[in-house]
Amino acid sequence: MNLRQKDHEEPEMNLTSLIDVVLLLLIFFMVSTTFVDESRIKLQLPQASNEPAADQKKDPIEVAVTATGEYRVNGQVLINTSPATLSAAVSKLAGERRDLPVTIRADARSTHQSVVTAMDVLGRLGFKAISIATVNDQSSSAAGQ
Repeated sequence: MNLRQKDHEEPEMNLTSLIDVVLLLLIFFMVSTTFVDESRIKLQLPQASNEPAADQKKDPIEVAVTATGEYRVNGQVLINTSPATLSAAVSKLAGERRDLPVTIRADARSTHQSVVTAMDVLGRLGFKAISIATVNDQSSSAAGQ
């Protein structure tokens, strides 16, 4: 019987495989972040011309959206901002004709929701020729010359 005490060895932790895994994860995340940039949607935004189209020099129906979100149809203020009221006013003005061109004139400070609501109402009524009025920016045209 051997009663002598054995030397107690300290356990060692091998970090080589842990470092390999961390480096592989680092490389994976570095490579995958470059694909995020390539998957973005590239939009080509429309540009407004200086002159309106020849057939739309005078639009029979004009829907204006004020900065507070109120609607005006051909200058007449509506009693409230509900889509049903806007729909009734445009239907009354257009009658059965849905081929008339419609122009939406929105204040720059109006909410996006108000403009989209007006477009939605006109689309549901069956109007196909819906235009959005723009203002030619004088400072950008002067800089471009």
